[in-house]
Amino acid sequence: MNAATPKVCIIIPAYNEDKSIFSVIRTILRLQPDFTVLVIDDGSADRTSQVSKAAGARVIRLPQNLGIGGAVQTGYRYAAANGFDIAVQVDADGQHKPEELPKILEPLLRNEADMVIGSRFVDKTDFRSTVSRRTGIYILSALVTFFTRQPLKDVTSGFRAANRRVIELFAEEYSSDYPEVDSLVIAKRNRCRIREVSVQMEPRQAGSSSITSLKSAYYMVKVSLSVMVKSFR
Repeated sequence: MNAATPKVCIIIPAYNEDKSIFSVIRTILRLQPDFTVLVIDDGSADRTSQVSKAAGARVIRLPQNLGIGGAVQTGYRYAAANGFDIAVQVDADGQHKPEELPKILEPLLRNEADMVIGSRFVDKTDFRSTVSRRTGIYILSALVTFFTRQPLKDVTSGFRAANRRVIELFAEEYSSDYPEVDSLVIAKRNRCRIREVSVQMEPRQAGSSSITSLKSAYYMVKVSLSVMVKSFR
């Protein structure tokens, strides 16, 4: 990357991720020193903000926990207000490999897409998960594919990039709770071009997922209803 390339903002929503976030930020800045890394500290009770600043990121600390949707939309609003051309969502837990960033940026740089999803299922990868989680992803992907009329295989992936058009769209309209699936419907409803590219992902470096079995069931019902409501608007 050089001065002639677009301004890129890496949005990292984080809640109590001080064990893993330093490595994520340092790796991104080592590979792409011209990128701006923005951490949205979603009301963490640990040292996420301090560790992020020490690693070289800009930090917005939310006064209370808004959830992933509120944190990510804060990042999009920052990117919209500060003239960024591309925004990339990256998880704080180390699952999204910074080495894979060029893959999700290329379709945007070539103006072949408005939004790009880093997918675990376009090609066979080393990704492993529980049967129940993969089944849930398959069901939601089938639902989004049906309503948007575009085949999509990994609709829950949070590793994604957006151009200026989508940045401005999501700065204004974004689901507050578990928004990955909803945001695809919003983008398609606004005639945005979406691409999936195959990426490798890693297991989380530290901590554990906040999504329990009960939350997963609630999530499936809630998101399915939300997709249908948004699709019929």
